Amino acid sequence: MPNPVLLNNIEHKDLRVITRRGAAWGDQLMAVATFPAEFRDIQACYPIVFHKTTDGLGFEPLALLGFQDGENLFLQGERWDAPYVPMMVERQPFLIGVNGNELMVNVDLDHPRVSRTEGEEVFKPHGGTTEFLDRTNSLLFAIHQGMQGLPGLLQALLDNELLESFTLDVELNDGSQNRLLGFYTINEDRLQALSGEAIARLHQAGHLQSIYMVIASLSNFRMLIDRKNARLA
Repeated sequence: MPNPVLLNNIEHKDLRVITRRGAAWGDQLMAVATFPAEFRDIQACYPIVFHKTTDGLGFEPLALLGFQDGENLFLQGERWDAPYVPMMVERQPFLIGVNGNELMVNVDLDHPRVSRTEGEEVFKPHGGTTEFLDRTNSLLFAIHQGMQGLPGLLQALLDNELLESFTLDVELNDGSQNRLLGFYTINEDRLQALSGEAIARLHQAGHLQSIYMVIASLSNFRMLIDRKNARLA
């Protein structure tokens, strides 16, 4: 279980963060959350799909990294084999905390990247922030800002009935049958059938580009299958 606490330069003066990639550092993920401001970078590498949130009341966009729990097909030993690493992976082990209107940096002390002996220093010996922490702060702020556009996009998709569930059946080179269930994507027929007024509203709200990014990202399923087959060789 995560153990997030408010980061401070007294209790965490000797905190370090391991930045290598690998399953041992929490990178063995089937999917990771994303948001509209990141879709352009995500769609260049990964399929973007939607799934229902754990409370079953809403939806969340995901960058798909594999076909089953604990499978990251972009992880090659200690190397992430893609030109772009999703922000929600890059931020680990840090999280955004909110106190009223104030944003704070939390750290998950139980995350495998947290160390006292190796990795990037978080604070300087006299308590100042390191360049590593400054970059992390910028990353967390970008995530926070990017997330602000997500509720509007999701509501627009629901209002226009553009989300549909899909099933992906894959036959691998070894003859095994695999089925991907529980995810949603854009219904392109409904999108094309929308009135000009509805399309204009989506465009004016900035949602139309995000929708097309999601559709474009689906071509990455072929590449994901190729990666899966390569693991079987």
